[in-house]
Amino acid sequence: MNPKPKLSFSQIWNMSFGFLGIQFGFALQNGSASRILMTFGADVHHLSWFWLVAPITGMIIQPIVGYFSDKTWTRLGRRRPYFLVGAILTSIALILMPNAPHLSNIIAPMFVGGGLLMIMDASINISMEPFRALVADKLPEEQHTLGFSVQTLLIGIGAVLGSWLPYILGNWFGVSKDATQNGLIPDNVTYSFYFGAFVLITSIIWTVFSTSEYPPEVIDEAESEEKTKKFFIPPVMIQLILVQFFSWFALFSMWVYTTPAVALKFYGTTDPNSAAFQEAGNWVGILFGIYNGISAILALSLPVLAKRLTKKVTHSIALFIGGISLLSFIFFENSTYLIIPMIGIGIAWASILAMPYAMLANSIPPKKMGVYMGLFNMSITIPQIISGITTGLILKYFFHDNPVFCIIMAGVSFIIASGFALLINEKNK
Repeated sequence: MNPKPKLSFSQIWNMSFGFLGIQFGFALQNGSASRILMTFGADVHHLSWFWLVAPITGMIIQPIVGYFSDKTWTRLGRRRPYFLVGAILTSIALILMPNAPHLSNIIAPMFVGGGLLMIMDASINISMEPFRALVADKLPEEQHTLGFSVQTLLIGIGAVLGSWLPYILGNWFGVSKDATQNGLIPDNVTYSFYFGAFVLITSIIWTVFSTSEYPPEVIDEAESEEKTKKFFIPPVMIQLILVQFFSWFALFSMWVYTTPAVALKFYGTTDPNSAAFQEAGNWVGILFGIYNGISAILALSLPVLAKRLTKKVTHSIALFIGGISLLSFIFFENSTYLIIPMIGIGIAWASILAMPYAMLANSIPPKKMGVYMGLFNMSITIPQIISGITTGLILKYFFHDNPVFCIIMAGVSFIIASGFALLINEKNK
């Protein structure tokens, strides 16, 4: 077989565009799920337990979807059918999530919300894994870093829009930011979820109908040329495990506890039904949008940095900056200044979304790209599960119910990940 042809930037953009919608929905979940669940009655010590549904569903679903997408071939190709099914299911969950209180005559809103969170995460994972595999399917080795960097750019754009939308609707367009009664979700959050469903489905459809895939015989030929091996774990995947563990342990803690930490430290409240807590939640959405925006801005510089410094050094530096940024959280007295650490977190996030996949993609047999990417996702989900099980207990028994210390713990975890990144041997395949 001839080497895979290089694709133009517009072709890479189109094949990754659905990630904008996926991350739009994911950002709404990240920025709003904690306050939604606390509004429904979840205790702060139990928040991480609800958030466990994301990594658990990812750990189960992504390898399965990867395995079957490797073996699928339809009129829409091998990966695109999964994009579409996942997008439809996620959009339905986004519409239903803020309406959980209206089902309270059937079951407590907290459990409806938790169930919808699980459905949303499962559906996002159906779409997300094949997107990672598609980059490696379509692009030659020298374009892998660019492909994952374009995905990072689109993830950043989608996340900024999703994170900021509740704040924009409430502060710029006058949509109500207050719930009409305790236990209900404000209109600005509800309408944001509706719009997120629309953005997600339309962006996925764009990718489905603007991107072609190589037929099975092309992948089979590529596999035979590189002397197909039995299933094996590439050494670089093993070396990435500890880096991924501490990176995603940190991210999970940050996502779960930033809202209650900001509400306590800067707004002086732990009451999820108070106006101050809702305002803190809106501001956290802005902060999360900032770090995602920074990741989008930096995304296309990653291939240049990786070429000069190597991928592992680029990744190590980014993680260290992210760790220092989270540690600095404790020194600020005004929530406005939290914009500063969000810049550093954005640098780490940009690298996390691109560098591990770029290091891994060259080591995976093309015919098994989906299942390997799905298995690699366990290096993301397992640390989140461990974080979800342990951080609530750590918060209660070691941090004396101060969620700010969960953010500090996340910073330390990023710095540990940075050290392990330097131990990776990128030449192992």
